[in-house]
Amino acid sequence: MGDSAGEDQQTVADVIVSRLRDWGVDRIFGYSGDGINGVMDALRRSDDGPAFVQARHEENAAFMATAHAKYTGRVGVVAATQGPGAIHLLNGLYDAKLDGAPVVALVGQQVRSVLGSEYQQEVNLERLFADVAAQYATTVVAPEQVPAAIDQAFRTALATRTPTVVIVPHDVQTSPAVEPSGEHGHVTTAAEYRPPRVVPASDDVDAAASVLSSGAKPVVLLGQGARACADEVVAFADRIGAAVVTSLLGKPYVDESLPFVAGTMGHLGTTASARVMAECDTLLIVGSSDPWTEFYPAPGQARAVQIDLDGRAVGRRYPIEVGLVGDAGETVKMLAERMPRADVDAWRTRVRELVSGWRRISEARAEVAADPVNPEYAIRALNTHLPEDALVALDVGSVVYWYARQLRVPPGVDVHFSSTLASMGCGVPYGLAAKLASPDRPVVVLAGDGGMQMAGIAELITVADRWPSWADPRFVVLVLDNGDLAEVSWEQREVEGAPRFETSQALPGFPFARYAELLGMRGIIVDTPDEIDDAWSRALAADRPTVIQLISDRDVPLLPPLPQGESALKEMRSALEAEGASHAQKLLEAYARLEQG
Repeated sequence: MGDSAGEDQQTVADVIVSRLRDWGVDRIFGYSGDGINGVMDALRRSDDGPAFVQARHEENAAFMATAHAKYTGRVGVVAATQGPGAIHLLNGLYDAKLDGAPVVALVGQQVRSVLGSEYQQEVNLERLFADVAAQYATTVVAPEQVPAAIDQAFRTALATRTPTVVIVPHDVQTSPAVEPSGEHGHVTTAAEYRPPRVVPASDDVDAAASVLSSGAKPVVLLGQGARACADEVVAFADRIGAAVVTSLLGKPYVDESLPFVAGTMGHLGTTASARVMAECDTLLIVGSSDPWTEFYPAPGQARAVQIDLDGRAVGRRYPIEVGLVGDAGETVKMLAERMPRADVDAWRTRVRELVSGWRRISEARAEVAADPVNPEYAIRALNTHLPEDALVALDVGSVVYWYARQLRVPPGVDVHFSSTLASMGCGVPYGLAAKLASPDRPVVVLAGDGGMQMAGIAELITVADRWPSWADPRFVVLVLDNGDLAEVSWEQREVEGAPRFETSQALPGFPFARYAELLGMRGIIVDTPDEIDDAWSRALAADRPTVIQLISDRDVPLLPPLPQGESALKEMRSALEAEGASHAQKLLEAYARLEQG
């Protein structure tokens, strides 16, 4: 198995651990295995190396690394062995790629002498990671290569906001460390990266200001790329009389109590956002690549400008006239210097009417009687209980709709989940990454029973193992338990025009609350609306993590906002009629009446 260094001699794996420290890495998520055990042993030997966080599955570890990057702004690091361990990383790494999170994966490999022989657990890892780590994936074949490979992986992850992969065969990990000599064929690098200052050309800003000044009904679409300057973007929108619409990823950074903030756009968005997009004549997109193209203005309806730090994103979703490649905050400041306060009072009034109307609709939606509990009501109730220093993690499914439409995120509360990849099972892993990064802050995870059964139940074991060491023990998981893959059921009705397929959609029951108690945590079962406020209060005052099992109604409809959702409404009606689902039909019609005013 190649050369191996003694306990007192520094190995290549020791150099890897030291280089991670140089890059400021404080924890590594992962799972051990023979292919990565050299690095594990170096972590064991290190007095000041990164902490190792053992997940229950490599996929969840990759989710945690991605979430760490999102919550902290620093590079997330995940480690796994070769073969199945490496394969399991893919889903979490694709989450990082599609949402623009910098992640570095350290992956073990069989010893060099057996590669190409179809050896046990031998997988062509560079080919496996070629797409997800398209910006940088390399195999370390010599000890001298390690510092440069680690440095390049981190620099590339930060510069491109994508995952990168460093593959290290086991015999290389355990070989004696060798410093690059600087001679031909040896590369000496530094653990250093500083982001650039990028601003567009002045003439291009002039052209953008001219476009934006031409309209009478402006809208600003704000995405996660504007998170560091969201207040400045909102102030600029107010200056030019624009409605503010957010992407799903941009929602946490905007104060939705403002009268001109129309909320989240898209299939899971608000009525107000859909209507201002349908009526606007000018659009400014800032740091967003939201994929819901049918909820943008119709092509040709609006003159458009886009600001993005990544030139590849400019013009990706809508036919813009001027694309400004640059930092969102500085570019908006340049625009503000060129544009006086706009005289668009009629539009301002219209936007306020639409926003007020949406607020009435969202409240009425939450009050629609369901059997036994309307999940929208449960999420809306969190507004009066969510601590101002909380961190929120979402799983994927119908819960994201209720979050987008009902939860007002206080300033400073960060919310993350698998958005563009939209992978179920991310909720508890994301919540764990948030808690480990900020153990003195409460964490709330919003999940469905499908996502919990996919991955969340397993990671509750990790929560149970780690919570006694947290400065603040509050870790609350709300499980919407409706016995159904509800989002997919509604997609079948809407997209296929087909009735719900019981065999594919029904979920086996699981005692989430009782399981939490078995693990030494709190469990609360809620099956009436009257119990919801008390459940939130108890969970957020508990001396340990809590799982709230909310028995909710699977038939509460995932109706997209009108007018764009008219075709969806038609298909849903047809499918429910074929299904003979009278209760779901009743709820759909109640929601449709609210949407239509």
